[in-house]
Amino acid sequence: MWLKNITLLNFKNYTDADLHFSETVNVFTGNNGSGKTNMLDAIHYLCLCKSYFNPIDSQQIKTGQEVFMIQGDFDRNHKNEKISCGIKRNQKKQFKRNKKEYDKLADHIGLFPVVMVSPYDVNLIMEGSEERRKFIDNVISQTDAHYLDQLITYNRILLNRNALLKQIAITRKYDPTLLEILDEQLVMAGNKIFRIRKAFMDEFIPLFNQYYTYLTENKETVELNYQSQLNEATFEELLKKSVEKDRVLERTTTGIHKDELAFVISGMPLKKFGSQGQQKSFLIALKIAQYAYLAKNKGFKPLLLLDDIFDKLDDNRVQKLMQMVSHHDFGQIFITDTGKERVKSIFEKIEVDVTLFEVDNGTIENA
Repeated sequence: MWLKNITLLNFKNYTDADLHFSETVNVFTGNNGSGKTNMLDAIHYLCLCKSYFNPIDSQQIKTGQEVFMIQGDFDRNHKNEKISCGIKRNQKKQFKRNKKEYDKLADHIGLFPVVMVSPYDVNLIMEGSEERRKFIDNVISQTDAHYLDQLITYNRILLNRNALLKQIAITRKYDPTLLEILDEQLVMAGNKIFRIRKAFMDEFIPLFNQYYTYLTENKETVELNYQSQLNEATFEELLKKSVEKDRVLERTTTGIHKDELAFVISGMPLKKFGSQGQQKSFLIALKIAQYAYLAKNKGFKPLLLLDDIFDKLDDNRVQKLMQMVSHHDFGQIFITDTGKERVKSIFEKIEVDVTLFEVDNGTIENA
C-alpha cells in the first residue's frame, strides 16, 4: 500500500497544495513553522480520520476559512482507492471512500494503516497512564475491527457505574442488585479487552526489544511491562473487594481502565532516569515495533511518518535508523527535517534515493 498523491484545501496553514509522491522515501524540508508537520498530519488524517495532534476537527480549518478538504489516492492491493474528507464549521465531518460516505468512521480504521513518530510522542513517557493505554488501543484497533466497539461498550458501562456510585452517595440508598447487573456487564466487556491487550503485548514486546537492541547496539537494558490489575485476580473478585472503596470515592477503582504500560531503563523508570537521547530511542523503537506488528497482522506495509526525527539522536543512531527504515521490510516513508543538505547527506551515505519537497510558509514545491 502507498499514497500516490494528496490535495489540500484550507488545511491548517495550507490554502491549497497538490503533491505526487514516490513509493519509497519522501522528505519535506523547511524552517520550523513552515508547515512540514502539517503535511504529515494531513496524511495521518486521511488514514485514521483524525489529526495526530489535535482532536478538535474544526481547529484544523485554516484561520479565516469555513471549510477544509483533504483528498488522496492510495494504491492498495494494486487497486486505486480515492479517500476524501471535509469539514465545515459547526457541521459533521464527512469521510468518503471512492465517493461513497462511510456509515461510521470506525469502518475506515485499519484499511490504510499508518505509524507516526513525532516529538509529541514524549507525552507517552511524561504524561499519565491514559496516554499509554491510548497507544495500545490505537495499534490494536488498526488490526481488530471489533476492538473499538468493545472499548466503547466498556466505557459506556463504566460511566453508568460511576454515575450510580455518585447517586448512591447523594441519596444514601444502596441497591446491590443494580450494581451487580452493571458489574456483570463491565466484567464481560473488560475481560474481552484484557485478553486482547495481553495477547497483543505478548507479540509486541519481543518486537520492541529487537528494535531497541538494533538502534542502541545493545548498550542499554530496557523493559516494556504491561501492568494490569487483572493479572493479579479475576475482574469479578476485584470489583467485589473494592465495592466499599468505590462507594467512598464515588468511582470505579479497578478494571482495565487502570492498565499501565511501564517504560524501564536499567531497572529504573525511563521518565526520571532516561536521557533525552535514550527516551527518543525508546520511543522510536516503540513505534517501529508498532510498524512491524501492523505489517505482520495486516499482510502489507503501513505508511511511516517520521516528524523531526533527527533531533536529539547522535549521528550513529540516525544512520542506523535510516538504514533500518530504508530496508525492504519498510514501505513508503515520509520524513520532515529543517536541513535539506543533512537529509541528502544521510541518504547518500546509505545509497537510497529520496524525493525532496521544500516547504515555505504553507507553500510546497519539489526541491
